[in-house]
Amino acid sequence: MSVSVLGAGAFGTALAVSLAGNGPVTLWARSRAQADAMQISRENAPRLPDITLPERLRVTDDLSLAAQSRTLLLAVPMQKLRAFLSEHLEVLGDHALVACCKGIELETGLGPIAVMSDLLPGGRTALLTGPSFADDIALGLPTALTLACADAELCEALQHDLTTANLRIYRTSDTIGAELGGALKNVMAIACGTVMGAGLGDSARAALMTRGYAEMQRFALTCGAQPETLAGLSGFGDLALTCTSDLSRNYRLGLSLGQSEAFDPSVTVEGAATAYAVVARADAMGIDMPISRCVTGLLDGALTPNAAMAQLLARPLKEE
Repeated sequence: MSVSVLGAGAFGTALAVSLAGNGPVTLWARSRAQADAMQISRENAPRLPDITLPERLRVTDDLSLAAQSRTLLLAVPMQKLRAFLSEHLEVLGDHALVACCKGIELETGLGPIAVMSDLLPGGRTALLTGPSFADDIALGLPTALTLACADAELCEALQHDLTTANLRIYRTSDTIGAELGGALKNVMAIACGTVMGAGLGDSARAALMTRGYAEMQRFALTCGAQPETLAGLSGFGDLALTCTSDLSRNYRLGLSLGQSEAFDPSVTVEGAATAYAVVARADAMGIDMPISRCVTGLLDGALTPNAAMAQLLARPLKEE
């Protein structure tokens, strides 16, 4: 195995910790100060406190050193993926690249694999997604993820390399379904957090999760996804996790919206930009996305939680 993780946030660090159980792993941090502090203290105190970095995990800010591995996991936010790749194309272009972000690019409406393919036509690209929290992975708790890749041979090789004692990897060739499942569930998590923050109840959350899943399917299948992908880890599995736990940043943003409280702007919340991108793309394709549209209204301040719920409840009656 020869793997490096690019991005020393909580999730990137957690993946590196787990992968170190298989062999030496390099974790790249953009900041030299962060890399040095982690290498000396053997922890990522700001992002993943109380987790000791294994001896076989090396932290560096030297991208050329990290790029000596044949497989590179890109643990960077979705909205920064294009800029990161563009900046480092010469270094990264010949590697197997695995995106570890979830979302839809606001400017283009593209998912992670599509963005990588746009910049690296013919490149060896994949997506790692599914229901997972950084703390769980770093603590060695059992976690199952989906690896999406159009190249069957590469997908099998990556599946073998990225499976660890606590990470079970399933593979799929449906890159569209995996991209959209991981992106759309974040929008629904904001909606569910808002419901709970506003005190609208568990029954309302269950309804939103169910109708949100129907909305996810409607959008993804129109875009060419396979229904079984949306029913798997990258769709239903991730939806169940992020809509029910305040460990989800998207859910916590929703809680803040429901409680009319300020949310820390330094926290990356992929679902916010994705909601706007989804609504714009849905409008262009003529797809009905009422929950996603309500989320953009909540984010804009054009809707209150009660007004959003009333708007959804007032929709025309129909068969399920």
